[in-house]
Amino acid sequence: MAAGRRGVSRFTLSITAQDADIDELGHVNNAVWVQWIQAIATAHWEAVAPAEHKLAYVWVVTRHEIDYRGSVVAGETVVGETWVEGAPKGARFDRHVRFLSDDGRVKLEAVTTWALLDRGTGRLMRVREDVAAPFYPPRNGEGDRDA
Repeated sequence: MAAGRRGVSRFTLSITAQDADIDELGHVNNAVWVQWIQAIATAHWEAVAPAEHKLAYVWVVTRHEIDYRGSVVAGETVVGETWVEGAPKGARFDRHVRFLSDDGRVKLEAVTTWALLDRGTGRLMRVREDVAAPFYPPRNGEGDRDA
């Protein structure tokens, strides 16, 4: 699968900051943002992957690159969106994540790298096209897929 060969299919998730998410500066703690990044990525996989893939594979984070653009306070809701662009690189896949305020301002942007593991052996696996396909919209002529 070549980079740019498929379009981008976005997945969204709303999250409201709770009192426990707030640090001594009065806004969402950086470690909480990392938890939210993982939560939206996991929810995307759960929403689009076939049951047999969920049983056979597990994703683990190998890298986060995060740009904090604004603060969020307790009670504030952000909409996270995530998508995968381009082709996997062996066992690794880059995922883009963005969190937006109600007025559309970007609060955080990130690129995270995830690696695919065989759930039974714990070994790295090359991301095959059938595993990657649910993250992309269907190509012309392919059947509809929830993505």
